[in-house]
Order: sequence, then structure tokens, then C-alpha cells
Amino acid sequence: MDLSYGPEYEMFREEVRGFIAANRHLAPTNAGRAARPSKEGVAWQKLLIQHGYTARTIPREYGGFGAEPDILKSRIIAEEFARAGVPGGLANQGISMLVPTLLELGTEEQKRRWIEPTLAGDVVWCQGYSEPGSGSDLASLKTSARVEGDEFVINGQKIWTSTAKEADMIFCLVRTEGDAAKHQGISYLIFPMTTPGIEVRPLRTMTGHAEFNETFFTDVRVPVDQIVGQRGQGWFVANATLGHERGMLGDPDALENRLLALIALMKVEQVDGVRAIDLPAFRDRLVALQAEVAAMKYNGMRILSNQIKGEPGGLAKLIVKLQACELAHQISALAIDAMGELGILYNGSVHERE
Repeated sequence: MDLSYGPEYEMFREEVRGFIAANRHLAPTNAGRAARPSKEGVAWQKLLIQHGYTARTIPREYGGFGAEPDILKSRIIAEEFARAGVPGGLANQGISMLVPTLLELGTEEQKRRWIEPTLAGDVVWCQGYSEPGSGSDLASLKTSARVEGDEFVINGQKIWTSTAKEADMIFCLVRTEGDAAKHQGISYLIFPMTTPGIEVRPLRTMTGHAEFNETFFTDVRVPVDQIVGQRGQGWFVANATLGHERGMLGDPDALENRLLALIALMKVEQVDGVRAIDLPAFRDRLVALQAEVAAMKYNGMRILSNQIKGEPGGLAKLIVKLQACELAHQISALAIDAMGELGILYNGSVHERE
């Protein structure tokens, strides 16, 4: 198996490395998945768009860089930013999930109105999918939207709505055809979180943090032109969005960085005077995780190879998402075990050790 990129692409890799070396001092320390990006995060995002290191293939008229699609160049960018430990731009639901959905299925007006400010970090989105009785069986959702004149009137409840308190906008699944089969009666709406009739209640965990929310809709009025796709075809649009979410969650470079951080941690943490990395029980788990991450990277290369040939990713995309979820838990579990009692602390605890 030849995994080399070739001379032309290795030259591009050097360009990316040069940019990172020259500009990493401008990178925010935590751009990542923060609900509301910092000023530094927004400035970094705009710099990356300007140089084509994020939003690379999104047309300029929608706020992107406008480059021709080149899967290998995009892969090199992801690899080098991850290797350098520098954020490759903002990563949130609006940018990673909604923007590609609008590019694929939105109207021209929706694209021009929402994509550029979303890419720039000026507009933050949340996702209105899950309901108290509709989680794994999402198509059984009950939140309704009836038509009155030129508006939808929404009533119902969503749950586990991350970033709902901070978001400017929501992309939301509602039932518009009550007598249709459950997968055919759903529509996909986008509207401001400041719309009258929306109430957000934080769901606080035992840590005191509230990463998720309940969201209630009482006679919320949304213009009928704020539908993405056709009325009653929201299930198709929702699956397009979820397909982009799978790509967002299955990042082998990010997991490899977490694994390298875990190795560094295990070289420092001690159990009864012995480094954690020298204990067979911990070392065996670490080696197994290294093998799993390597397997995930090769599955990622399979997907990349299929994309280059214009073939669908098939089951490999689903496998990578499953691997990513399981490996993230396993890496975290080993880190907690290696840190002992300090491993149960939540980020930001006053008892955290430097």
C-alpha cells in the first residue's frame, strides 16, 4: 500500500508548515468547540479563510476561499494543523454541519444570508433534533408546525440542545404533516433563537456545568421561506446534516494528538513510585489504543481513496465514526486511571494540578 502523497503535495505540505510557523503566535489557545468564539478565535478563523486553510472550497461569494476541490490538500492541511497542535479554525455545529447542508440543499438567498457570517464566527447555531420521547427514534418527534398565512407556528420541546443559551440561530426539525408517515411529515426550519415564544432551560449536571439545555417552543412564528428543502422532506435534509456530523466526529488526527498527550502524561504520572507507562497493565492498554488509532487512520485513508476515485465512502465512514467515539472514551478512561484521584476532576477545578 503506497500512502505517499507525491512531490507536488509534499511541497504544499511545506507551505502549510511555513504558515503555521509564521503565524502560530496568533492562534487562540482554545478556539475549538467553544459555544461562543473569542475575538482571537474569530480573527484566527478569518486569517485561515484568507489563506485557504479553512472553508477552502467554499465559493468566495459565500465567504469561503474559493479553491478547486483537492482532497489530498485538504487532508494535508488537517494533518499539519493537528500535528502542530494549532486549531484549524472554528469547529461548531453551524460551520461543520449547517454550512455544508445549505451549500447542498439551501436556496440562493439562504446561502448568501447565512453562510458567510457563520463561517466567520459571527453567527452561532444550535441543533433542534432530539426530544424527550424521540432520541434514537428521531423520526417519532412531536414538535409541530402548522401554517398560518405566510408563517409556520411552532409548538413543542427539544432536549439536549447544546449551545442553545449562546446560539443566535437554530436548525430545527418539526412535524408539518401530522397525517403523513413519520419519516415523510417532517420539515427542516432555520430561525433566530430570539424569536418570541422560545424558552431555554439549562440542564445542570452533578459538576455544576450546563452543557445541554431544554428548549421550549410556544406559538413560535417563523416565515415559511425559512425552510430548507421541501416541506415534508426534512428527514432527507436532516440525514444530510447528520452525514456531515459523522465527518466532524471521526477525526483520526485529533485522536492521535490525544493519544500523544496521554503518552506524555503517563511518562510523568507515578503509581507507588513507578511511572504509569512502565506498569504492564497500563502499558498493555496503551499499546492496544495505539493499534486502534492506527487502524482508524487506515480506515480514513480508505475513505480518502474512495473520494479521490469518486466512489462513496460506504460503511467505512460509519466505522470511523464508531471507532472515534469508542476510542475517545477509552483514551479518557486510561488517562483517568493513570492520574488516580486527580482524574475525576472537571476542567477548571481549583484543585487541578499544573
